[in-house]
Amino acid sequence: MIDLGTAIQRLCIHEGIRLEPYRCPAGYLTIGVGRNLDTNPLTPEEIKVVGDWQHGITKNAAFYLLRNDIARVEKECEQYVGFWHNLDNERQYALLDMVFNLGINGLLKFEKMLSAMALGNYKEAASECLNSKYARDVGKRAERIAKTIETGKFVV
Repeated sequence: MIDLGTAIQRLCIHEGIRLEPYRCPAGYLTIGVGRNLDTNPLTPEEIKVVGDWQHGITKNAAFYLLRNDIARVEKECEQYVGFWHNLDNERQYALLDMVFNLGINGLLKFEKMLSAMALGNYKEAASECLNSKYARDVGKRAERIAKTIETGKFVV
């Protein structure tokens, strides 16, 4: 997997950081760096660290949640993407970013993209990424992710 600090930095670019609870564009209750509280509620351990999140959290708490989210998403990728360990770090990051945004079930709907990636056809995989509602919804983020899939390089 890509360096944790790098993943944190990139996800902050894509998600932003908001210390007060808010509704994301899809209507989900969210806090920190894109933590969807409706589909991924705080664990008892996280509540102990974060405290009364309804009135906002600290940056440290936001990054604590983000580190937990990255670990969870990486495990999901390892479990559900059969070729995960065959990918270089940058392409692993691209899929991690997509799962962070869409959930693992959302990523798994990209059957053609994943099939192309499994075969090493990154140009086709990038095209499939861009030919989606995801790309229309998130714009530049999807362009960056598709470029990362195609080239193996992340460019802001």
